[in-house]
Amino acid sequence: MVKGLMSVLLVLVAVSSSFGKPEKNGSAKKEKKSPETLSRGWGDELTWTQTYEEALFRSKSSNKPLMVIHHLEDCPHSQAMKQVFANNKDIQTMAGEDFILLNLVFETSDKNLAPDGQYVPRIIFVDPSLTVRADITGRYENRLYAYEPADLDLLLSNMNKAKKLLKNEL
Repeated sequence: MVKGLMSVLLVLVAVSSSFGKPEKNGSAKKEKKSPETLSRGWGDELTWTQTYEEALFRSKSSNKPLMVIHHLEDCPHSQAMKQVFANNKDIQTMAGEDFILLNLVFETSDKNLAPDGQYVPRIIFVDPSLTVRADITGRYENRLYAYEPADLDLLLSNMNKAKKLLKNEL
């Protein structure tokens, strides 16, 4: 009986040790992951700020409006919006030339950045006087700052509005 138990034990050890070994034929390739950047995929060629406080400082000192993008990495709506935002040349050009940029995957303590709730994706504009532009909104009445991939023309229009208001008001 002891010999039978020893045989079973040896078989179990052999089988369990083979589970931890990587395959030698290369079918279990490691996925290369690029290092995380501040763009988080919203436009790698753009200059992004790291914190809300830094973004406010840069907005005020450069006299450029701030565009704050709230999103989540695992949200399909955020992912869809990120893809069209990053692939639209007009948005990328205007964002890079005329805005201070910040994208957040977490909420800030500033309640002004969630005037109608904490949903994603939402895009809020802040002018260099550090005023959240409540008058620059998306097309939804229940989520004023929400944008979808189909709303790119509205987003571009709102970006132009943020620039024009800046020139006229400041």
